[in-house]
Amino acid sequence: MDFKNTSDFVSGFWNFWVIGVSLASIVGCGVFLLIQDKAKTSAGNTTGHVWDETLQEYSNPLPNWWRWMFYITVIFGLVYVVLYPGLGNMAGTFGWTMRGQYEDEMKKAEEQYAPKFNQFLKMDIVAVAANPEAKEMGQRLFLTYCAQCHGSDAGGTASFPNLKDGDWLWGGAPDKIKETIVAGRTGVMTPKGTKPDMDGEQVKDVVHYVRSLSGLSSDSIRAQRGKDLYPQACAACHGPDGKGNADAGYPNLTDKVWLYSSQEASMMETVTKGRTNQMPAFGEFLGPAKVHLLTAYVWGLGGGVKAEAKPAAAAAAPEGMSGMAGTEGMAADKK
Repeated sequence: MDFKNTSDFVSGFWNFWVIGVSLASIVGCGVFLLIQDKAKTSAGNTTGHVWDETLQEYSNPLPNWWRWMFYITVIFGLVYVVLYPGLGNMAGTFGWTMRGQYEDEMKKAEEQYAPKFNQFLKMDIVAVAANPEAKEMGQRLFLTYCAQCHGSDAGGTASFPNLKDGDWLWGGAPDKIKETIVAGRTGVMTPKGTKPDMDGEQVKDVVHYVRSLSGLSSDSIRAQRGKDLYPQACAACHGPDGKGNADAGYPNLTDKVWLYSSQEASMMETVTKGRTNQMPAFGEFLGPAKVHLLTAYVWGLGGGVKAEAKPAAAAAAPEGMSGMAGTEGMAADKK
């Protein structure tokens, strides 16, 4: 899009164009009705038009109830565009807006339900996860905001992580899970299948070496050649032993968890073209209380790990976030 020309669509001309078209449409309907009222009609007589040998058009006026219904509709339309925003950028005398109505409804809902959510906010994540009522509330939040990607059972699917296993790209401790929900994650696996990185054969060699790390079937000769290529091509992110780095979101290549499938073709596509995954941030949208409940629910699904012991000086620090989503690094295949 040429942004230099976008002003053409928000200039005063288009505002008056919309007003003119809207009023002309409503008033035009009224004028058409008046014309029809004055048109000569002959009840019981035909217009002379005949179809299919015997089908004739009669010249009968509209019933009064029907005609006045049309007039009322025209009047209603005129009153509506005066009271509500229906003419260009005119706000309407009532000052109503969809955003305003939404904000009012959200404010009322917050006043009604906030105490229910806030009762768990000061509780530890592990304790919240064990509370039946909190678990039920967390499940409803999950089904509303998370199931579209991770599935209603949290089992995930291709490119969306399984939240029930013990494999976490960014870590499965309560603070890490909360961190992911609040701020989101962006995982990027840079493409390696073009010069000056590797050609197609070298990519295949590296893929076979990576497959051998997790016990997948591999060609031993290619795996050996890939082992020599791995330090330069992959070790910077995934580590010399292929175990990744949860602090940076780099996947462990030695386990059997693969977000984009463990098929050779899929792995070669990952190395050649790279991958990009995005976990959206929900912190501002959901607020602290709902995030806390959702964190507890995800942690309690079975794949979460206990929080690491914190130094005394850091004990009072606020909780961080989760390992729920982004995919980064060569496999791009972990949570």
